[in-house]
Amino acid sequence: MNLSDILQETYEVLWSNRARSGLTVLGIVIGISSVIAMVAIGQGAQGSIQARIESIGSNLVLVTPGAQQGHGTTVSSGRGSARTLTQGDADAIVAEVAGVRAVAPELTGRYQVTSKGKNTNTQIVGTVAVYPSVRNVEIGEGMFITDSQVRSLSKVAVIGPAVRDDLFGSSSDAIGQTIRIKQIEFRIVGVTKAKGGSGFGNQDDMIYVPLTSAQRFLAGDSYLSTVSVQAADAGSMAEVQAQITNLLLARHRISDLTLSDFSVLNQADILATASSITDTLTIFLGAVAGISLLVGGIGIMNMMLTTVTERTREIGLRKAIGATSRDISRQFLVEAVVLTVTGGVLGVALGWLIAFGFTYFNIIQASISLSSVLLAFGVSAFIGIVFGYYPARRAARLNPIEALRYE
Repeated sequence: MNLSDILQETYEVLWSNRARSGLTVLGIVIGISSVIAMVAIGQGAQGSIQARIESIGSNLVLVTPGAQQGHGTTVSSGRGSARTLTQGDADAIVAEVAGVRAVAPELTGRYQVTSKGKNTNTQIVGTVAVYPSVRNVEIGEGMFITDSQVRSLSKVAVIGPAVRDDLFGSSSDAIGQTIRIKQIEFRIVGVTKAKGGSGFGNQDDMIYVPLTSAQRFLAGDSYLSTVSVQAADAGSMAEVQAQITNLLLARHRISDLTLSDFSVLNQADILATASSITDTLTIFLGAVAGISLLVGGIGIMNMMLTTVTERTREIGLRKAIGATSRDISRQFLVEAVVLTVTGGVLGVALGWLIAFGFTYFNIIQASISLSSVLLAFGVSAFIGIVFGYYPARRAARLNPIEALRYE
């Protein structure tokens, strides 16, 4: 039998049992589409996290406080909630660390903000004039905080677009209006450009005030919650990180790094850690979806074994009129491969639609890669060969005399 005869025979056999063939293909469709969709979602999450990390600044080194822990200490106040960083530390970084382009000390906290009968709970960032260049913040309207406003403890604020929409509406001009934070009035002097995002880290849902004003009027203390350091270039981030660590160990009189009351992270480390986590998540999602592919393969084998049993007399008749074992084996193997390839094509289409749906409804920016499609399609063909081989081999080895006697 030539290939065209085999394909014609395959079409007739599968169409005559289309309900069973359709259900078998469905198992492959679900498996392939699940793999493609899950991998696309995982890659989309990775891309989204990377974009968020890159959007917080360029060549960034972050210094955050942490409770100092001595030997035998079992309870700490938690990293970020301690008050171990001061303005003196930030000034020392500027003066003594080489390869630093800019330093932006910050004091952050969440407060209830009110204006004209409306209110919102958002993050207040007390900072300095260089903050926009360090943290990639762009001004859409008005201006950012100036050095003179920081020195004079001015009660001015720059708000994010989400805060503007919550308090004044998207069409309102917020410049010049006032807001109240802890019953203290701040005059709005600027609105930042939208960056996008959600949750507590949404940079559109922040209010920026002078650092000194935040320390005096909001926190009532002079500590810092973060020191954002911008390195001169990406290649110097590790060196800047090491210099800052040594400097703060000396300033805080700590000889053992493991007992430090601060932490220093560079942007590359954060990005590498996030990528590692999302890679693991993508592999996990793909593996879970791959289980359904295995189940679909078992369904293929089950159908083909059933078909062999039903067509035993046909196999015997074919052998009696001259069909070889290779012809019989190839016929059943082609049937299995056709089923899985059909399921693979439909599965790729369905997986793409699922990923597109996640992106279209703005759930997550799913990213489909050509490699995942080719891998899923290749796996489906491989499954057809592997799970179709045993039924095909069984059919080829049937004794023609016994097959003709089969009822």
